[in-house]
Amino acid sequence: MNIYGKKNYVVLEGVRDFNIEEILECGQCFNFIRCEDYKPDETKKISVSYDVMAYGRAIHIIQDDDIVTIYGTDEDEYRLIWNRYFDMDTDYSAIKTAILKSDSRLEESINAKPGIRILNQDFFETLISFIISQNKQIPQIKQVVRNISEKCGAKTVTYKGEEIHAFPTLEELMTLSEEDLRACKTGFRAPYIMDACRKVADGEVSEEELRKLPVDEARKMLMKIKGVGEKVANCVLLFSLGRREAFPVDVWMKRIMENMYFGQDTNKAEIEKFACEKFGEYAGYAQQYLFFYGRENKVGDARVNIKNSLK
Repeated sequence: MNIYGKKNYVVLEGVRDFNIEEILECGQCFNFIRCEDYKPDETKKISVSYDVMAYGRAIHIIQDDDIVTIYGTDEDEYRLIWNRYFDMDTDYSAIKTAILKSDSRLEESINAKPGIRILNQDFFETLISFIISQNKQIPQIKQVVRNISEKCGAKTVTYKGEEIHAFPTLEELMTLSEEDLRACKTGFRAPYIMDACRKVADGEVSEEELRKLPVDEARKMLMKIKGVGEKVANCVLLFSLGRREAFPVDVWMKRIMENMYFGQDTNKAEIEKFACEKFGEYAGYAQQYLFFYGRENKVGDARVNIKNSLK
């Protein structure tokens, strides 16, 4: 991949295993806005673009085939933040090969969404975002994230000079009361958010320790927070702490895995244990391919038999 840039943008040429639409729309993050697609001319594919907010910074990213342009950054900042955020140093071709060795039936799901990458997101933002995510649809989650950001997040500007608010830091979010959080449409999750803030602030839940502990112990630490169950804990581990062996199981994953492997109602703990044993260190990657594919094709919900659809 060739990387070059100027004062306010960076160009990545020859990107592989990267599709910005698949990366952002697969349910792993919520602080982005899809912009209007455009087609330069009839000989080219439609270009997809997004505004993305992460680590207190706002970028505009456009993908045109294997060329990705990121506005609102420079080459130094790209290498410091965005290269890691988009997981650009990971060999996804090798990961796909390893997953298919574990189960060749995942070939269709991988081929359907070959450009998915797992982001390396900010721990605190990911924790709060997935607490918010419980029993909400993605558009609702994004709106609550935006509400909280506008309520107490620091102001920054986009590459066009437009004002926008970053997701609040721990200290900023702790200035809000439960009533303030409810005004942001957090609903019953407001006390959970407050408890998360307290436990992170006093060190009972420590990002540093979460990165070091065995994954089972790390999950238990996160579940000390009120309202954080195994699914939310696994999402935080997978999407912000680099624990790629984590395998979140929500309603969709339960349906997908039951259709593919069990053929009957199976509890989430058994599904997670099975997946982690089957895919090992690549369990989180396998989960993303299966989740996005299964959700879009309504596997289980539409009584689609994944044993047939993933031959």
